[in-house]
Amino acid sequence: MKKINRITAIEYMKVFFPSIRSEITELSVQNNFPGIMQITIDNMKSLSQHSKIQKMSVSIRRMYWIYNNGNSYIRYIIENLFVRSFESWRKNLQPQQWKFLYQEIPSAFREIHSLQIVQDQKLKN
Repeated sequence: MKKINRITAIEYMKVFFPSIRSEITELSVQNNFPGIMQITIDNMKSLSQHSKIQKMSVSIRRMYWIYNNGNSYIRYIIENLFVRSFESWRKNLQPQQWKFLYQEIPSAFREIHSLQIVQDQKLKN
């Protein structure tokens, strides 16, 4: 299967994230994929603040599908914006909620997240 580019990824995101479709459409006119990713992250943060774990889980799986089928640019942006935002969500959730959500996160995202934590700790020391 051919890897999807930012234009195709944006179209999938419009379908996968209907609650923020208008914002995605607005930023897609500017071809601003990182901005679209930030809108998605902000939406996920709002879900975490309202403890909507199931919706978060579905959204993470959808983002993983885009990641898994995306080209190198799509993967880079998702790794460095979306996956990096996991810590922010963790802080908004109760420990048992985070534990449940973390188990639902695809293993590739968990591995990336773990590597990011290690890298961040090295930078702090």
